[in-house]
Amino acid sequence: MSLKANWVPIFRVRVIGPSMRPILENGQVCFALRGSFFARPGAIAVFTHPERPSLYEVKRLVRKVNGAWWVEGDNKEVSTDSRDFGAVAAHSILGIVIKR
Repeated sequence: MSLKANWVPIFRVRVIGPSMRPILENGQVCFALRGSFFARPGAIAVFTHPERPSLYEVKRLVRKVNGAWWVEGDNKEVSTDSRDFGAVAAHSILGIVIKR
């Protein structure tokens, strides 16, 4: 018997790029709790990019905007985030980072 990956409540994600520095470094591995139950302003979320669904992003949740989330990278000078692609649909959130 095998378990599908989406049954596991915690998953690993590797940060690529400097957009979350200094909190998360390029190449750092984090653990996220699957789903958006713990989504709140200030939390770090893993979500699918609104324009490129095969791309996963790791950004900070800033505020709710009409049922969606405004997300920003901590390193604003180099981050591509809601300032570029708009708010992220709540259903696009794959998980919330719980351990860095």
